[in-house]
Amino acid sequence: MSFIKKFFHKKGSDYQTDIRAAASGAGAPDAEFLPPLAGRIVPITEVPDPVFSQKIMGDGFAVIPQSDMVRSPVDGQVIHIFPTRHAIALRSSGGRELLIHIGLNTVSLKGEGFTMLVKEGERVKKGERLLKADFSLIAKRVPSTITSVVFTNLKKGEKVVIQGSRISIKNDH
Repeated sequence: MSFIKKFFHKKGSDYQTDIRAAASGAGAPDAEFLPPLAGRIVPITEVPDPVFSQKIMGDGFAVIPQSDMVRSPVDGQVIHIFPTRHAIALRSSGGRELLIHIGLNTVSLKGEGFTMLVKEGERVKKGERLLKADFSLIAKRVPSTITSVVFTNLKKGEKVVIQGSRISIKNDH
């Protein structure tokens, strides 16, 4: 069972240009990751929730969303969809596991405002639509719509690097 399932096993750029560049296949698998939403990319340490900002589940980044469509940051597979549809876990074709968590305290919405466009076990391509989030509704009911992307199986010494709209994983060594 993946870390994500174990942990949760309970009842500002031109986005289209980024999608084309990321989907071009240049570089090794998992060399670069696509932001799941159009919006401003910020370090995970800026998320106003210690579970994310203190990297308890792993390093990552966050997006302050400017669109409602959540897309896959990787070529890979949907490994878990949370019953409340506020979060989705993926495994990239290169073996990276990542969690996309939409907003803060969104589990309390019990699925309201989220329309899932994929199913658990489905294979997805980088840039493919995963879910639609009604941020106008969500923003009225939770403290923040900031969307966190956490890599849950980084190796020792690996860290997430943000360079403009590009996200990659580098080794500190």
